[in-house]
Amino acid sequence: MGALRGNTARDDNRRPSSLALKRVLITGGARGIGLALAERFAAAGAELVLTDIDADALETAAESLRAGGSRCLAYRLDVTDPENIATVREALHRDAGGIDVLVNNAGIVHGGLFEEVPLDQHLRTYRINVEGTVATTHAFFPDLLRSPAGHCVFIASASGFIGLPGGSTYASSKWATIGFAESIRAELAHRDREDVGVTIVCPSYVDTGLFAGAEPPKTTRMLRPSELAEKVVRAVEKKRVWVMEPWIVKITPLIKHGLPTRVGDIVSSVFGADSSMDRWTGHLETTPEDRDSADSDASEPHESTPTERRENGADA
Repeated sequence: MGALRGNTARDDNRRPSSLALKRVLITGGARGIGLALAERFAAAGAELVLTDIDADALETAAESLRAGGSRCLAYRLDVTDPENIATVREALHRDAGGIDVLVNNAGIVHGGLFEEVPLDQHLRTYRINVEGTVATTHAFFPDLLRSPAGHCVFIASASGFIGLPGGSTYASSKWATIGFAESIRAELAHRDREDVGVTIVCPSYVDTGLFAGAEPPKTTRMLRPSELAEKVVRAVEKKRVWVMEPWIVKITPLIKHGLPTRVGDIVSSVFGADSSMDRWTGHLETTPEDRDSADSDASEPHESTPTERRENGADA
């Protein structure tokens, strides 16, 4: 897919931002959290590089951003294909140059009891959520090291801190995302390259239409993509490492690691975290196979039954 360009006009009433004229690449950027992030980065004056495996949705999103006055280049990208990633990077460097900010947002989730989800779906979750993130970061990391404003954002999940019944490989893939991001951050610090920022985003459920039947933990609500995007962009501007929303996510690591296991399980049960996926049916629309956009995550049609739920994008 060729690059889609727009102008760089900005609303003079928008507050000045360190992201002005910085080039931001977002994977899985055609809808959901990815699109909300694109809108918010654009509002901060950034130049957008939108990528997604769904070419039609990508073009629609890019055209909408351009119509709003943003500069936006768009490339179809399959994060599971290192050759495709390299080709996109070459095209981007030819069309505009390197990036300043990378947002690893693409991913996927398969819901259901572990043994009832086909093995290929479990493995595909790892290919996209883990291997795709590593491959994309590896390809674009030299750009971040060269940029005076280099920054890498990882869209992980609250489930990266705690087990998620009904989403075992999704949760464990987000544990891997957090571990990878933390290791990159520590490695940069060890190399005296703390000028390159790392932000790790761990939200609970986000209201993008992908969570039919899911229940957020008690005392919390579904997050709006726009409010999460605002917090992420603010974290990048201030070079903050963690974005944990809502409030209960901030204490989840303490519950998990600061309490005896059995006590932690009881607390999780009291808040309903262990049963949040029990009635999840997921996305109700048919989407292209192998799409890696959405709520940071992808979806493909899959008939739902009480124990075999539709494949969907989710942050939890």
